[in-house]
Amino acid sequence: MKLTILGGGGFRVPLVYEAVATGATGLHVDEIALQDVDPGRLRTISAVIEGMREQLVAQGRTARPPALTVTTDLREAVAGADFVFSAVRVGGAEARTVDERVALDLGLLGQETIGPGGLAYALRTLPVALDIARTVADAAPGAWVINFTNPAGIVTEAMRTVLGDRVVGICDTPIGLVRRVGRLLGVDLVGGERGADVDYVGLNHLGWLRSVSVDGQDRLPGLLADDAALEEIEEARLIGKDWVRADGALPNEYLYYYLHTSSAIERIVGSASTRGEFLAAQQGDFYGAAAEGSCCSSPLERWRSTLHEREATYMAESRDEERREEDVAGGGYQEVALRLMTAIATGRSERMILDVGNAPAGHEADPVSRRIVPELPADTVLEVLCTVDGDGVHPRPVAPVELGRLGLMSSLRAAERSILEAAVTGSRQAAWQGFSTHPLVSSPTLGARLLEGYIAGHPQIDALLTRR
Repeated sequence: MKLTILGGGGFRVPLVYEAVATGATGLHVDEIALQDVDPGRLRTISAVIEGMREQLVAQGRTARPPALTVTTDLREAVAGADFVFSAVRVGGAEARTVDERVALDLGLLGQETIGPGGLAYALRTLPVALDIARTVADAAPGAWVINFTNPAGIVTEAMRTVLGDRVVGICDTPIGLVRRVGRLLGVDLVGGERGADVDYVGLNHLGWLRSVSVDGQDRLPGLLADDAALEEIEEARLIGKDWVRADGALPNEYLYYYLHTSSAIERIVGSASTRGEFLAAQQGDFYGAAAEGSCCSSPLERWRSTLHEREATYMAESRDEERREEDVAGGGYQEVALRLMTAIATGRSERMILDVGNAPAGHEADPVSRRIVPELPADTVLEVLCTVDGDGVHPRPVAPVELGRLGLMSSLRAAERSILEAAVTGSRQAAWQGFSTHPLVSSPTLGARLLEGYIAGHPQIDALLTRR
């Protein structure tokens, strides 16, 4: 079995290799192919993985580690692949700093996937994602694509126009939330323990855990009423215990940016650097030192220490305290990816929260009642609990979505779809509409200024939008 990782020079790629090599799920992968447009980053991550492979063998944690191949050629990388893991970052961390600063300079939220920064990220990423989808369809038509490229919801939605149901989006934030709740209840909610069920619905980075059933009883109201229990749930601490109690649901941590926008902006502006600037500097130091051969005796150990710092400072602008160790280790997109691959390859049923179509591809004309959320278009990509097996991914039903949540989901995806139209057609008007109508902007004047700033700051966007 061959797994291809696009964006193979990315900092978190060794996590995927480790998860696959140790194979706790029993899935054996013969080859992992790394592809990246930056050969220097590929060399660095390859060195980290080689050190990891030696360590895993020495520790007896793997008997047959996957062979590692490296290339900058997309078609070569995906040819013959059974699974393609897409985690590309168009423009790198440096482009992310532009996404953040253009918005912040206008008094708006500057964040990677939330707000206008997320739309700018999507605008320069979507053409690349569509090219990836077309290449996979041609060179590896039987492959499953697991998309982690952000903004994962609209990127997955775009790729589905080419690959249909064989592309699935994943995110590590819902699994972290569900794991924290399960830990409190003493139930394996992630693994789908018998008698346990959850209702999670939303878009990527905009979702809610609305019920947690154990042996037929919804345990969520009891958790929401318990201050001590909420203190153990990172999302409740971030967003406010009183709010989650009033809302009757536990939100994805990214709802912080929608519910506490002014505070988030103040904290980001008051920090020494934005998150993108921090990562650009941190990872620049790591990759730069590795390229010079001066980083350390062990690239693997340097990588591990840098990774811990990165995870411990995640969403630091939203906290008044250091992140707890159990929360640093609470998620893991590599775990979701491996479980997804294993279920499809072996037929062993799994349950997990994934980004999937509101209706199966090709069934847009079916009755509205067959959609997961009937009020939304059939081709909308939602984030919901799914069962995965050898026949594919099967979304589970959800309870009716409340009007407020539905409205926020609709307005966000409408703005993202305008950005997708701009990415496909080169239309500046569509891009302007997307930036203007995002629920954290809601201003044609600010939308125009955002567009001007991103055109000036991103060569990819400037080139894309000169076509029309």
